[in-house]
Amino acid sequence: MASSKHLKSRTRQDYPFMLEYRTRWSDNDMYDHMNNSVYNYLFDSVINSYLIEHCGLHPPTSAQHPLMAHTHCDYFSAMSYPRVAELCLRVNKLSKSSVVYEVALFEKHVEQVKAVGEFVHVFVDRATQRPNANGMNDQLRTGLEKLLVDESRSKL
Repeated sequence: MASSKHLKSRTRQDYPFMLEYRTRWSDNDMYDHMNNSVYNYLFDSVINSYLIEHCGLHPPTSAQHPLMAHTHCDYFSAMSYPRVAELCLRVNKLSKSSVVYEVALFEKHVEQVKAVGEFVHVFVDRATQRPNANGMNDQLRTGLEKLLVDESRSKL
């Protein structure tokens, strides 16, 4: 993952997919900002929304499904209800059976990124809970390739 300083300079244009989320009263914690656990919930939601809509994933029945292997988040500034979040998604690395996602959370109508997270999924067979010898299926891979960002180009 890139340095915090580099991540803090991310813009919406660095991400090929975006999903809006209207914050809820229950997202706030006693400090009157969105609770840290909600960020992970939102990151998981945008990733799974993309997988369902663009990669053919059907969570209850798909032969392959993602298992979380790693998660990380850098927080830059707070957000709270009743704001609208814009969740932006990209793929930084795509391997045979795994994918490294980067998710940025922006507040609608605010330029600066609020948080950037990293999620790593390993795709496993439903029956064995192990990666398939042939890797992820073609439909998953093709959908994820559309989000793949060449990090060397994005630093220019």
